[in-house]
Parts: sequence; C-alpha cells; structure tokens
Amino acid sequence: MQTQAPVTGPTTAPEAGPPAPRERAAGAAPALRVAGWLLVAVTVAAAVGAAVLDGVTPGAARDAAQTTPGWTVALPGAGLAVPAALLLRRAPRNAVSWVVGGTGLLWALDGLAQSWLTFAVQDDPPLAGATAAFWFVNRFGAWLLLELPLLLLLYPHGRLPSGRWRPAGVLSLAMTALLPTLLLVVPSRIADARAGTETPAVYRSLDLDPTSLPLPESIALPLLRLAFPLALLGVVVPVAAVVVRYRRADGEDRRRMRWLLWAAVVDLLVMLTVLFVPGDEASVALSVAVTLTGAAVAVGVLRPRAVDIDRLLGGTLVYGGLAVGVVLLDLLVLGAAGALLGDALGGRDATLLTLLLVAGVYVPLRAPLWRLVRRWVLGEREDPYRVVSGLAERLERSDGAEEQLMAVAAGIAEAFRTPYVGVEVDSADGGRLLAEHGTRPGAVQSLPIAYRGEEVGRLVLPRSGVRAHLVPRDERLLADVVRQAAAAARAGSLAAQLQASREQLVTAREEERRRLRRDLHDGLGPSLGAVVLRIDTARNLAASRPDDADALLRQARDDVAAALADVRRLVHDLRPPALDDLGLAGAVRQQAERLLAPAVPVTVEAEGLADLPAAVEVAAYRIASEALANAARHASATRVRVRLARDADGALEVTVADDGVGIPPDRAAGVGLVSLRERAAELGGRCTVSCPAEGGTQVRAVLPVEGGEPRD
Repeated sequence: MQTQAPVTGPTTAPEAGPPAPRERAAGAAPALRVAGWLLVAVTVAAAVGAAVLDGVTPGAARDAAQTTPGWTVALPGAGLAVPAALLLRRAPRNAVSWVVGGTGLLWALDGLAQSWLTFAVQDDPPLAGATAAFWFVNRFGAWLLLELPLLLLLYPHGRLPSGRWRPAGVLSLAMTALLPTLLLVVPSRIADARAGTETPAVYRSLDLDPTSLPLPESIALPLLRLAFPLALLGVVVPVAAVVVRYRRADGEDRRRMRWLLWAAVVDLLVMLTVLFVPGDEASVALSVAVTLTGAAVAVGVLRPRAVDIDRLLGGTLVYGGLAVGVVLLDLLVLGAAGALLGDALGGRDATLLTLLLVAGVYVPLRAPLWRLVRRWVLGEREDPYRVVSGLAERLERSDGAEEQLMAVAAGIAEAFRTPYVGVEVDSADGGRLLAEHGTRPGAVQSLPIAYRGEEVGRLVLPRSGVRAHLVPRDERLLADVVRQAAAAARAGSLAAQLQASREQLVTAREEERRRLRRDLHDGLGPSLGAVVLRIDTARNLAASRPDDADALLRQARDDVAAALADVRRLVHDLRPPALDDLGLAGAVRQQAERLLAPAVPVTVEAEGLADLPAAVEVAAYRIASEALANAARHASATRVRVRLARDADGALEVTVADDGVGIPPDRAAGVGLVSLRERAAELGGRCTVSCPAEGGTQVRAVLPVEGGEPRD
C-alpha cells in the first residue's frame, strides 16, 4: 500500500524541483565527474590506510598516546563512500553530493591522521608528518561540525533556502564555523584549559601550534567558551528550515524530505544506543548511523520512489522505539537486581546471583511483556488466529447486515489499533451502505473488498499515522480479514437483496393478479356478456326478421374476435407465443427482423438450446429483445450479432454486440439497462454491459440452467 501525506501549506516557487539527476549529470562537465571519483578513491584509500596502520601499531603506543584506533574514526568515511560515489556520478552539479563526499573524505583523513600520529610518535624523534597529523586531528577535524547544518540547508536540491531563510541560514553556518576557526588559531594550552585536559607527554616534542596566533588568554578563552554553545545553536535554524520546507513541499519533494526524516529517526535511535554501549561498539553504531544517513540522502536525491518511505518510516518508528524500550527495561532490571544484592553479598557472588535471578524470573516474562507492549501499540495483529477467530465470533453474534458491517469495522479497528475504520458495501439498487468505527480523518485510503472476483465494497483506513503503515505480514493478515469482511458484506448484500426480492415478488404477484382481474373483468367479461345477449336476440329474431338476426350474429362474431385478441394479448404477456411456435432462436430472429431489418443486418447464432427451462427461455428472450431495441434506438450500428450458447458449466450465455457509437462513460444507467440486470439476477445470473476497445456495445448475460451461480 503506497500513501501520500496531505499538503499542509502552499508550495513556493523557490522550492520547485530541479531537472532530473540524469539530465543534470548529462550536462555536467567531465572534470566534475573525474574529481568526484578521485575524492571517493582517496576516501577509501585513507580508510584502508588507517586500518593498516592500526594493525602494525602496538597497543602500548596507543595507550601512551591516549587515543583510540584510527579505523574507528575512518569507518564512517568508508561508509559514506558508496552513497557519495552514486551522488557524484549521477548528480555532480548538486552541492549535496559534494557535502556527502567531502564529509566522508574528512572522516577518512581524520582517521588516517590519528593512526599515523599514534604510529609516528613511537620513535624518538617522531617520524615525519607527526606534527601535521596532530594538527589535523586536534584542530582541522573540528570542521566536521559544519557538515550537518550544511547538509540540512542544501538538501535536496543543493541550494540554500530562499527568502528570509537565506540570511538566517548563512548566519547559522557562521555560528557553527566559529569554533573550528578558533581551534585553528588558538594556542594549544588555551584549548586544553578550556577542555580541562592536558596534552599527553608523548606529543610534547611536536610543534603543537603551527597555525596558532599569539592571542592573549583573556580574549581567546571567552571566545572558545562562547563558540561551543553557538555551534550547537547553529543547528537550530537548519532544522527549522527543514521543518518549514517539509510543510510546504508536496509530491516528489515531500517524499525526498521524508527520507531525511527517516535518517533523523535512525540517528536518534543510534544515539540512544551509544549512550549504553561504550567503546568500539559505539563507534561501529555511529558508523552505521552515518552510513544510513548518507544512503538516505542518496536515495532521496536520486530515486525517492525506490522504496516506500512511508512504510519504512512507520516501521522504523514502531520497531525501533519498541527495541529501545526493551533494552532500557533489560538494563533497568539488571541494575535494580545488582543494586539490591550488591551490598548483601560479595561482588562476585552478587553478580552470579543477579544473573541467576534475571534468568529465572525476568527472562521468562520478557517475551510476554514484549507481546503485551506490541499489542498495546499495534493491536492484535501479532496473533493472526486471534484476530480472525475474534472477527468470526463478532459476526456470529451480529444480526442483520448493518450490525455485521459494524462488527467488521470494530474488529479491524481493534486488531490493527487504528483510530478509524470504514466498511462500504454497494447495494443492488445502486446505493451504498457505510459502517464506521471512530472519527473519519481528513486523509483516507480505500482497499477493495472483492468476493469471487467481483468488487462488492471498500475498506477505508487512515492514510497517515504510525499504525496506518503495514508490513507484508500485516498486509496478509488484513487480506484474510478482508476476505471475511467480503463474505459478511456479500451476505449482508444478499440478505438485503433477498428481502427486497421477496417484497418485489409479492408486489409483482398481486399487481399481476389485479391486472389480470381487471383485464378479465373489465374487458373480456363484458365482451363475452354482450356476445351472449346478441346471440339470444338473434335467436329470437331468426324466424321473423332473419336479416336483423344475421346482423346481430356478425356483431357477435366481431366481439368474439376482439375477445380472442384480448386473450392472445394476455397470453403473450405471460409467455411470448413465438417461443412455443419458433423456439428461442427463431423468436429472437423474428424480433430482430421486426426491430432492425432490413436497414441493419442481424446475425443470430444458436447452439445447445435444447431442454431449456421456460423461465430461462423467457429471460433470454426478454434480454435479447431489450438489447436489440436499444441498438435500434441509440447505437446507429451497421451490423448486430446475437449469440445464444451454453458454456462449459451448462449456463446459457446471451451476447448481443453491435458496432455502433457505444455508451458514454458518464451516462447513468437507464431503465432498460437496469431491467437487463434485474432479469438475469432473478435467475441467479448476471448481466454486464460493456463498450469494447474496438467500439460498439456488448450486452452479455449468463443465466444458470441447473441452478447455482454461473461461472464468470
């Protein structure tokens, strides 16, 4: 299920999307692409060099230098190499590509410099380049602080925000750049005093201030103390600009901004993890976060539709939040157990007893607690059998179509913990029955409810929200539930149609009886009564006035002829005589000649029409007659083809096709088309009216002969 969030603000002209990445890449200078590949190559080489140097550097040297392995610093740069290569290859003119590539290069060079510095200071005097490596690690590496606000301001099109946001963005970049600039020129003793640290003795033989200026401490130290909070405040404006740009964006730009939002969520989850996982594991987690951020930026710029970002974002929020909660709960249980037992026993015994207590009491409860939290957040979707059986119980306790649909809506809302569920069912008369659970939001999505290949309604769910995003397992469960909803909707629709049919049958029977009584009483009865009187009068006059008697007999004969015509009319209304005289195919041919010939040639094909029930013959004749009448009145056709045949299941197929003008798509169904469907539905069949691509109109009815629903 792919969704699109609603637009919450107007789209401004400066936010319009640039040309496609392929188009920009096609027009880019070859020098840019060559520079991009060179940048990526240097990044990878620096990361590999840092790992090699760490491998040949003894641990004692690293302890003396009080540093971590350089590969842990270079690893994020290596992770950014792949997204940087894609961006610089396909969008070299986009400034975002160079920000990602430059950030990866700076990470890798910083790690390489740290590895070389630790390796070089083992010798006395230190190896060449040790001073430059110290300066890069402790001074120049601070420019990594500028990467985040710069990326936020330039993403996704590589331009600073327009309007009043542009000067605010430039000011925020200047605030962030103040700290790296000061670290380049402030003497090292002042920087150490600000940090509250002391440079290890192993570095004192180096030139620690190759770019420092003779700034007095009274000026440099306050500037450093001011620069640190300013660097943090410098991120506020870019974040606000991203929020405003997200609210104003729509379409593809909004999808791109969601990729940046997903990267922020992942970074937040990794930061929470780093708080509890120190050491090299924290460095690896940080590298994963940086790599995923670069990947999200690359996908957002190049192919924002490669993955359903709405579903990915919702799943990351839900499952990431639950995972962090479980980790925090684990740490809380371990910490509490250790605090309670640590004072009563020795350290080793307390640790062993804590582990036994946690393994024996908490671990068995952990899985049920996890399921309980997931059920509270996501509903019953974790237990598909419970969802399906619960819905079945609701349907069994429901009476009537409306109550069943309400049960379906309530069951889905409880199973998926969604604030709104609507179930729409189409009725036979063209109306719509809607059952709702909760308050309908502004943005919704509709899922079709099909029954045996026929759409009978729709399931309406919220379009946005964490619980609106479904993973494949949830979609399969929802499909199972929808099948039950389809059966319930179909049963409700059939029940309503059955009741309506019963009422129509009773009404039609009584109307038919009243019409026959009226025709017999008011038409045929008086006519026959008049005939009797004339015959009696003629008998009385036959001897004395033969001419008058003969005239009365002629009038009586005319009255009998008129009465006979009335009888034939009544019989024809009950069942067309042509069906008994000519058969179904002959009766249809006769009707076609009467309605269309000779102006429009009509072809009637018949096959397997023996032993048809009377009701099927009448329905097929009426449907074909109505279709031929419509073709004569509206189609302007040059030829018409009628086919009467049995299908593989023994049902009778009636097809009337013409090559006329067809039916406009916006035209409502008239009485004739509705009567076609009703006649087929009376026998448990169906009738469809379509306009093929080659033109014209086709009426196709499938009428079961032995009972049951025909094959589609």
